[in-house]
Amino acid sequence: MSRGFWDTLPKPFFVLAPMADVTDAAFRRIIAKYAKPDVLWTEFVAVDGLLSPGRDVLLRDLMYTETERPIVAQIFGSNPEHFFKVAQIIERLGFDGIDINMGCPDKNVEKQGGGASLMKDPVRAQNIIRATMEGAPNIPVSIKTRVGYNKVELETWLPALLETKPAAITVHARTRKEMSLVPARWEHVREAVNMAKGTGTLIVGNGDVKNLADAEKKIEETGADGVMLGRAIFGNPYLFLGRTLDSISLNERFAIMIEHTRLYEELLGDVKNFAVMKKHYKAYVNGFDGAKELRIKLMESNNTKEVEDIVSEFLSIQNS
Repeated sequence: MSRGFWDTLPKPFFVLAPMADVTDAAFRRIIAKYAKPDVLWTEFVAVDGLLSPGRDVLLRDLMYTETERPIVAQIFGSNPEHFFKVAQIIERLGFDGIDINMGCPDKNVEKQGGGASLMKDPVRAQNIIRATMEGAPNIPVSIKTRVGYNKVELETWLPALLETKPAAITVHARTRKEMSLVPARWEHVREAVNMAKGTGTLIVGNGDVKNLADAEKKIEETGADGVMLGRAIFGNPYLFLGRTLDSISLNERFAIMIEHTRLYEELLGDVKNFAVMKKHYKAYVNGFDGAKELRIKLMESNNTKEVEDIVSEFLSIQNS
């Protein structure tokens, strides 16, 4: 079976997790410029929303540039017919792949029958995967999920997914019930690798990966084809080059933060709240003298100009 771009990736490969209100168009451009992972994902987008009158705003979540390739669109929902129609849209938009979210524990997502709630309905999950494949026959379909809902259910859940022959399955090594409240248990990723042997489906491990060195260690321990890193990216655009945060000078860190802010305002300022940027300031501005005071000021900013002025004032005091 053809796995599209997945077959061209280095082994092992390291990818950036899709994260709501984080991996938007502006952030992905910054990451692609400074230290690109092997694959990038969009934030997840509701299939129902993409078929609604409000679709134009949601389509902004599916903006991407050529520098981000391979780029995967992540979608969620519960209606197979909607997945079929949205898969057609995504293929027309030129994405390299489609990923279906079957692991998000967000209550609003689950209320719509999407995300982690699909683990309770394997038949619907299979119908959704097949409908997506039919809608986009020329690009690979992958799944992001967890090891179970209230308890570990890999033995029944994973075979149901494997039956549909997705190109890849990302296994977040916790249950839905555990959210992110307990340490990820990577022995379950190893189990998933063993179960997927011979099926042609790649297994990507996810959960609590600190940096590239940690990711490589987890590959050795589990035999996973790749590792997905998420929160480790906060404040460190050089994560996928293996650089640590303390190796980045303050001037460089601030320059990237301002560039990121400007891009966010240009690309998304008319459809998203500026407050979304502020979770990034918490990460960029951390671990140095005066960081707390600077963060407090940045939390009150409303645009790029204000951010530039605040940073400039901070640096002039530091250098005086």
